[in-house]
Amino acid sequence: MAKVAIIMGSASDYGVVKKSEEMLEKLGIEYETKVLSAHRTPLEACEFALNADSDGFEVIIAAAGKAAHLAGVIAANTPLPVIGIPIKTSFAGGLDSLLSVVQMPKGVPVATVAVDGSENAAILAAQILSVKYPHIKDTILEYKEQIHDEVLSSNNKIKGE
Repeated sequence: MAKVAIIMGSASDYGVVKKSEEMLEKLGIEYETKVLSAHRTPLEACEFALNADSDGFEVIIAAAGKAAHLAGVIAANTPLPVIGIPIKTSFAGGLDSLLSVVQMPKGVPVATVAVDGSENAAILAAQILSVKYPHIKDTILEYKEQIHDEVLSSNNKIKGE
């Protein structure tokens, strides 16, 4: 069974992270959510990352704001794919978080979605898992067809059809 870890640097990030949980539920993917801070609980964050693979996780989503080092710390300590969600902050609308997540050194990649891009993080996690799990690929294709139809329906409403 595919399993995603969702890690956030602070409980205050949960409003954004909840959208990842909802999308993973919609796609039928098991997940576990934790609060771990790269700066306030560094040992626990590293321990989680070191054990994530053996604990059955296959993809990790890491959300953090401001200095936003969580995704990088996790990626430095696991062979699993890590997807970073930069959280919007009062400074420059989250540009600080975005730059912290996206500017990773060679050898420590973090796939990064938009500021507060929680839904896309979950979809990307599902797409990564779909390489191994064909049923997830089918679910993603159904989802993409659904959003396709929603856009066409919106277009028709605007046109008065």
